[in-house]
Amino acid sequence: MALIQVNFLSEALMRTVPVQVILPVDKMGVPGSTVRKEKPFKTLYLLHGIFGNYTDWVSGTNIQRWAEERSLAVVMPSGDNMFYVDQKEGHNFYGEYIGRELVEMTRRMFPLSRKREDTYIGGLSMGGYGALRNGLKYSGTFGCIASLSGAMLIDDIAERTDDTASFIDSRTYAQSVFGNLEQAAESDKNPKWLVRRLKEEGKDIPKIYLTCGRQDSLLGPNREFRDFLKKQGVDVTYVEGDGGHEWDFWNRSIREVLEWLPLETCEAGINSGNVGL
Repeated sequence: MALIQVNFLSEALMRTVPVQVILPVDKMGVPGSTVRKEKPFKTLYLLHGIFGNYTDWVSGTNIQRWAEERSLAVVMPSGDNMFYVDQKEGHNFYGEYIGRELVEMTRRMFPLSRKREDTYIGGLSMGGYGALRNGLKYSGTFGCIASLSGAMLIDDIAERTDDTASFIDSRTYAQSVFGNLEQAAESDKNPKWLVRRLKEEGKDIPKIYLTCGRQDSLLGPNREFRDFLKKQGVDVTYVEGDGGHEWDFWNRSIREVLEWLPLETCEAGINSGNVGL
């Protein structure tokens, strides 16, 4: 399994950005296994949570091994603490970077499928929100969206104050990310607004996978978003399991996401943990 770090100059962010890529080009089949036909890889763009970066998924889960088994390319960018939305004032167009530029750039760099049905986006917590927001905003690019413990907080964000011990819960921080908080709920920063707009325009809505731990403080908002999607007639798969807002839950969940996605047949290759004997 090739694990590649890329640095490139982003026009959307006007700086050099790091990206980590899992690319199963070196997968060696065990004796007697079927040789994979050479063709572009299906791709999952995978977003980290708050306080994280592009290395989180590889260090926190078994995504590298499971992606190899499924012959899946995985692209993992950094989104800082900015929820993967556009912030015009500082020329920080994180949404455009994730939904357009990163896809175009990695498709030029690597043998990735250019088909919508082969291109997916997912993430955890802040990244779960970012996957929903950008998967819906760029619905012509992504065929499936997966949100793990998504930070579905946009509906109540206008009620925030600065009377909090944590900066990530403060009104000042929210304004630095989302801009005018009174307008955020009725804008493309709200996945619900995006779903309604896609329906009004008669456009295809990506299939959505939602999961959240029963001991997670974000369980309520995720259940409410599930109910909203069902009322809107969106193809949504919803899964709850034991666990909180932590890596053990996300490690289990990302494997379930890979089983849900329309990927190639699971087949382990030769590696240090599987010598094929």
